[in-house]
Amino acid sequence: MIVPSSRHNNLEPSSPMWDVEIRVRANPEHLSTVRVVAGDLAMRADFDLDAVEDLKLAVDQVCSTLVGLAVAESDLTCRFEVAESEIRVSATAVSAGEARPEDDKFGWRVLTSLTDSAQVVQLGEADPGKNGVRVEFVKTPSMAVNG
Repeated sequence: MIVPSSRHNNLEPSSPMWDVEIRVRANPEHLSTVRVVAGDLAMRADFDLDAVEDLKLAVDQVCSTLVGLAVAESDLTCRFEVAESEIRVSATAVSAGEARPEDDKFGWRVLTSLTDSAQVVQLGEADPGKNGVRVEFVKTPSMAVNG
């Protein structure tokens, strides 16, 4: 489901053009839909082809990780805030216990090499024994690859 949404306080783009939020079941078969939305938004924001592919790969990395952590029958929510000079992505899922993406793993290194900044936010208990976890990142149209 794609719905318009309000901005997170800590993700305020300087001049938002539009916000899109997509919510799918946290299942690997739905990741292609999220990638397509990310690519379409980047193209509409006039990102170059390399930046479009980087964004799609970053979204895939984050969403795949969150799907792997998500409890059964839960949702994956991915929000895109598109501004003239960047796209801010926020992906959220409910995990068991304190499970969260680890920033010392290869997947995190891939994410940080494809984006301008990234962070994991532990959201607290959604239900007993289940916690919300969000990964936020920013991608600009063209950038030097982080080391």
